[in-house]
Parts: sequence; structure tokens; C-alpha cells
Amino acid sequence: MADRTAPVTGRWFQAESDPDAPIRLFLFHYAGSGASIYREWLPLLPADVSAQSVQLPGRQDRLREQPFTEIGPLIDELADEIEAELDDRPFGFFGHCMGSLLGYRLATEIHRRGGPSPVLLGASAWAPVGFRTPPVEQLDVPEDEIVEWARGLGSLPEEILKDRQTLDMMMPTMRADLLVCASYQDDGAPVPCPIVSYSATTDPLVEPSAMVSWASRTPEYLGNRVFPGGHFFLHQETLSITADYVRLLRRRAGASG
Repeated sequence: MADRTAPVTGRWFQAESDPDAPIRLFLFHYAGSGASIYREWLPLLPADVSAQSVQLPGRQDRLREQPFTEIGPLIDELADEIEAELDDRPFGFFGHCMGSLLGYRLATEIHRRGGPSPVLLGASAWAPVGFRTPPVEQLDVPEDEIVEWARGLGSLPEEILKDRQTLDMMMPTMRADLLVCASYQDDGAPVPCPIVSYSATTDPLVEPSAMVSWASRTPEYLGNRVFPGGHFFLHQETLSITADYVRLLRRRAGASG
């Protein structure tokens, strides 16, 4: 277990925002991105919640590392890292798109090992049924086609799309992350904690009824919050999502204490 009195920093995690806070929150980024997508969350968190963004290999400060391309080995490695990082404090998971998938499978894997469960799983823009994941064979396409796909989702700013050098640096990681998502095969596994989900009205990757599939995966489904926008509504609705998720997290952490 980690020493809760010292800042925690390592290749898999950003340092805790407040190591003395009584509640922990692990944040999982979406495909093609990195831990920095949650930088706007930190100023919004109350003093009793300490956040850490998980940083997968192949991006940002881990750019020189080989990214994972299959979900099984990634979950095994990440579960090892999370278990070594945990202490006696209650904790929550939150992820967007691929991050939701990772949070879900980590919760099931750590529980399978006999480890502690998060007190709350927040799943945004992904569901176990009704998410339109590109099949593996469709990802073996030229880089320009993946760029256009990402452009259509709004995941890449125009300044990046116009910068060939930056694109060349990002695309291997984007392709690898999409392969991780495509390698997932749903087995109906439940999680031993409450789940709250978040979705958008015009997300092209999430079918309208997809979020209902979370209800059978948890002993307590806390419902779905719907926001206007497309797949990356997370960035337009940061304040609302953070406030809602943290309210539920604090309530569940208090109940577990």
C-alpha cells in the first residue's frame, strides 16, 4: 500500500493533487489523449478529494514507451499498478470513452483478485453494449483515414490537424488505443460498486439506448446524465460532470467509512 503522507508520482500516475485528502479519485483518459485532459478538473475538486490522472504508455511524458494494443495485457499491468498504489482510503474511478472501458475492466479485475473495489465508477461516453467500436480490420488503414475519422469526432484541434509533425507523433498512439478498444470482447462481467453514467445527445459512437446496459452490471445503477453535444462533451460540460460525480463520490465514500 502507498504511503498516504507523501506525494505519489510515477510513470503510470500523475502526482496526487492532495495526498492528505481522505478520498481518492483515479481518472482515465480517452483514446489518443493523455493524463493532461483532466487538468481542468483539479481546481474544481473539493479539499477532501485528491485526484490522480492515469498516464498510459506511448504519450506525453511516456512518449518513448511502446503503447499497448490489446486490452488484456493492459488491464493486467494497470491492475498491478493500481493495487500497489492504493492505501486505506476509499476511491473512485472515472473515465471517458476508452477510459470508461478501462475503469470498468479494472474494477472487475481487482475484485476478481480479491482486492478493494472503488466506491463509485463513473462511465462517460462508453457502455458495454451499444458502443460503436471500429473492428480491428477497419483500423488497418492509412494514417489519413484515421485522421479524418478523428476529425469527424472532434477529438483533434485544427492546429494539430494542420501540424504534420505533431500528427505523425500522435497517430501511432491513436491507432494503438483504437486497437485496445477493438480487442475488447464483452463477457457481461458485473462490478461490485455503484455506477453513474454520462452521455451526449449527438454522440456518433454511442447508440441512444446504450447507457441502459450499465444497469445489469452493478448492484446499484445511479442513472445516466445526458448533455448536449457530441462525443467529447466532457470538455464543454466539465463543471457539471465534476460537480455531479464528486457529489456522488463523497456520499459513497462516507457510506463506506
